[in-house]
Amino acid sequence: MMRHDMKLDPAPFAMIASGCKKFELRLNDEKRRKIEIGDEILFTDNVTGQTLLTRVLGKEIFPDFAALYRALPLLACGYTEETLPAASPKDMEAYYSPAEQRKFGVVGIRLELL
Repeated sequence: MMRHDMKLDPAPFAMIASGCKKFELRLNDEKRRKIEIGDEILFTDNVTGQTLLTRVLGKEIFPDFAALYRALPLLACGYTEETLPAASPKDMEAYYSPAEQRKFGVVGIRLELL
């Protein structure tokens, strides 16, 4: 088992802490490919410095966020009933360009809070 460190903005950090967000969506780059089921991820809120420890329950790999958004339950990916109608894979382009998605693919990391 390995421990991985990741930074999060306050809103997704709070959603994981509350148990609402069960999937962390990331580029499937070299760092994320090292994550295995059973590993731990320590998330740090990049504003407050607070941390959360989670365990990886699964990894869902897709060619891009459009495919991921079709397959995974978006309410478990950080959206709420209020934001769900406007949910779009383009939301992730604020973090990862279409070129990066094509190069690496993307991953939904299924988590449980420890």
